[in-house]
This record gives sequence, C-alpha cells and structure tokens, in this order.
Amino acid sequence: MLIAQALLVSGLALALFMRELPGVVRELRIYRMTGGVRANRRYP
Repeated sequence: MLIAQALLVSGLALALFMRELPGVVRELRIYRMTGGVRANRRYP
C-alpha cells in the first residue's frame, strides 16, 4: 500500500514538472537574454 502511494505521488509530481517545464525553459531564456546575474549593474 505504501509503495502504491509513493508511486502515485511521484507520478503526480513528475506530471506537474513535465507540464511546467516549457514555461521554465522560456523564463530561463528570457533571463539569459536580459543579462542574467550581471544585469543588476544595468538595471538598479
């Protein structure tokens, strides 16, 4: 029973991660285009 619950929770977490992945990749690409960590000199 415990193994089934663990599989269910990990499956739900994996599904949520896969659904959110394209948005995270897009945000990272925008962050890199704006300069990333070094941009705080440009945008105080």
